[in-house]
Amino acid sequence: MAWNEPGNNDKDPWKNKGGKNQGPPDLDDLLKDIGNKFGGIFGGNKSGGGSGKSFSSIGVMVVLVAAIIVYIFAGFYTIKEAEKGIVLRFGQYAGMVEPGLSWKWTFVDRIIPVDMQTTRALPSSGFMLTRDENVVRVEMEIQYRVVDARNYIFSVTNADESLSESLDSALRYVIGHAKMDDILTSGREAVRQSVWQELEEIIEPYNLGLIIVDVNFKDARPPEEVKDAFDDAIAAQEDEVRFLREAEAYARGIEPRARGRVKRLEQEALAYKSQVLLDAEGAVARFNKLLPEYQAAPEVTRQRMYLATMENIYRNTSKVMVDVDGGNNMMYLPLDKIMQQQSGGQRVIQSPTPTINQNSTSNNNSAPALSGRTDRFNSGRD
Repeated sequence: MAWNEPGNNDKDPWKNKGGKNQGPPDLDDLLKDIGNKFGGIFGGNKSGGGSGKSFSSIGVMVVLVAAIIVYIFAGFYTIKEAEKGIVLRFGQYAGMVEPGLSWKWTFVDRIIPVDMQTTRALPSSGFMLTRDENVVRVEMEIQYRVVDARNYIFSVTNADESLSESLDSALRYVIGHAKMDDILTSGREAVRQSVWQELEEIIEPYNLGLIIVDVNFKDARPPEEVKDAFDDAIAAQEDEVRFLREAEAYARGIEPRARGRVKRLEQEALAYKSQVLLDAEGAVARFNKLLPEYQAAPEVTRQRMYLATMENIYRNTSKVMVDVDGGNNMMYLPLDKIMQQQSGGQRVIQSPTPTINQNSTSNNNSAPALSGRTDRFNSGRD
């Protein structure tokens, strides 16, 4: 019998090669086997007929209901409080979603959350050439925040990268138009403000949906090869500023004192002027009162004036030399000792002390003469 004759022929070389079924299966048989396996899963049976077909329909319905439930629950999502959601429907912008729980069509809508409240930082640094052809390394950092989610996502390919490139451009432009001394010392604030202004002008046409919150000038230093020389120059500038401040402080301190001294001298001059005028007026008044007395008794008035004058003279001295009339002795009157003895309740003169003895005359002759001189002086005062 040939291998391809009808009937139960086991001589097919593709199915029973070498006594074993090693050939590739028939496509119809393969599909039939797959159908039988699925029918067994959902309760179907080859010999069951209509009952297997009913069980298969119920299983399909159960699978469809489960798939619908999973699809519905898969569409729920949450937008955080600080975010806003951008809805893309088949890749096209379809609207914005506010924070909270929402639902989307799975496999149809795509949600892109955008943080709207977090302040982000973006650094920039590098070696740059200044206007006076010096090389300086500058480090700067900006802080920014998203204000328009749609522009932030769709205006450019990557808004953060575009902002970084704009910052580099603005920083190099400003540094290239500034002097190195200003960058390293007193012009840092001006450089910071200029970079901020230039950066806003650059990003304005692109509508990045960003706002610059702050610009921080972190560091600026020369290359390491010339750092020592620049440190000396900066120290000299700081010393100059310090000396100027000290000079201004000294000027502010000495000027009020000088003005006060001038004012005091003016007041003293005015007081001296008033004193001289009053003394002169008093002298005139005293002379006017003394003139009638002098006209009445010239000799007595002249003597009283002399004695008063001598009293004023001797009032300011503690030593008096007395020439005794009728003798050759010079007597020294220790007035300071006499005043101390008077204040202590002692006698005015206990024993005269001779200072110069021209003859061998005894001291007893001096005492009466001194006493007589003193009596006449006191009588003249009276």
